[in-house]
Amino acid sequence: MGRPRGTLGLFLIVVAVCLHGALSREAGPAAPRKPFFERLRRLEEQFRRLQEVTLTHLRDLASNYNLSYNVDARFQSLALETRAAALAANRSQATVQGDLSRLKTWMQKSQRRSRKLDSRLLALDAALSHGDRQLAQVKSEQEAQGLALRGLQDTLARLTHLVQNQGTRLAALEGRLLVAPGLTPALPPTQTGSPKLQSGRQALRAPPEPGDPPQDLASRLQGTREPPGPGSQRARPLERPGETCNVGPVLVFPNASTQNAAFLSAGFPAGLRALSVCSWVRVASGHLGTLLSYATEENDNKLVLHGRDSLVPGAVHFVIGDPAFRELPLQPLLDGQWHHVCVIWTSTLGRYWLHVDRRLVATGSRFREGYEIPPGGSLVLGQEQDSVGGGFDSSEAFVGSVAGLAIWDRALVPGEVASLAAGRGLPRGAVLTLDDAHWAGGFVQRVNCSCLELCP
Repeated sequence: MGRPRGTLGLFLIVVAVCLHGALSREAGPAAPRKPFFERLRRLEEQFRRLQEVTLTHLRDLASNYNLSYNVDARFQSLALETRAAALAANRSQATVQGDLSRLKTWMQKSQRRSRKLDSRLLALDAALSHGDRQLAQVKSEQEAQGLALRGLQDTLARLTHLVQNQGTRLAALEGRLLVAPGLTPALPPTQTGSPKLQSGRQALRAPPEPGDPPQDLASRLQGTREPPGPGSQRARPLERPGETCNVGPVLVFPNASTQNAAFLSAGFPAGLRALSVCSWVRVASGHLGTLLSYATEENDNKLVLHGRDSLVPGAVHFVIGDPAFRELPLQPLLDGQWHHVCVIWTSTLGRYWLHVDRRLVATGSRFREGYEIPPGGSLVLGQEQDSVGGGFDSSEAFVGSVAGLAIWDRALVPGEVASLAAGRGLPRGAVLTLDDAHWAGGFVQRVNCSCLELCP
């Protein structure tokens, strides 16, 4: 705004100088004198032209000033719009980065689950292949036993025919002896005949059919055994929990929220080459969910007991060092009552046992033979971990109650399992119990009951 005013002042000075020069030339001694009105008319004409020129110049200056003002205003408006656009772009970029971060996390979780599912499918395929091979082997053994049985039946038929022929010959020989002259008179029918002859007659009276071997021989050939007696373990019915007391604290998981998780200390203090996990369990939903999961930085499924992916309702996957697992039958737990469960494993020959209510319901071998469960992981009750201490999924959560849970670094013997299920106290050497459990937030509740029948 200072530049137009300076230019206008300079222009007025120039105009004044020009007018002064013109008047000086007209008033000079050499200029001829003209009438006064003529000079006044000329001055008026010059002033009018000067006024027009000045007005035109002022208009140009005003237009230039308006243009400059509009440009400055436009620049300020553009600057404001640019800053607003930059802020909006920053907000959009932050939103996009947040969405990308969530998408990346979801993709990583999906990839981990996909790898776990693939590994479990491979393990299941290997187990099925092994089962097919065993079935084929059993069929071949059955065919071989059938051939052997048919051979024995043929041999028995030939022996029976031979005995019949011997009996016939003995009877004929007896008749000849009785009718021969000079020999002892014939004995009464009840006293005649030698022991060999009597045995031959018995063979003639009741000869077995050629295709029917003796009962005991058929039983041995077919591999059948007598049913167990009343005192054997197989004949014992599944015992229902009665008045069971002194089982320790009870944890209640009321719903499938991912916040319902109980952490057991800092995991295992040392590596485990044997393991026993025992607890009273009451399931409050239609599936078992995850009873226990142990994760490390190396593998989030070092030890898992969960029933979500099982093809059989009520069965649970016993995982040690994913992808290796065994499917254990826990269908009795779906009745909503208290049951005592013990899962035992040892790396020696990979042996494992499952006890339900003091009854051995499953066993096997060659499962993680020579393996060691590493220490220092995260041990969680009620949730399956997709990462150390997190990555929970509500579809894999446990809903129900757990009482008296304890973990040993050795394989319990059947007597210890029975004593534990009867509420006679914990066997020696438990490395973790429910007294080591802690949780933050969620709906998990800890209650103390004198007996299980009084627990929620």
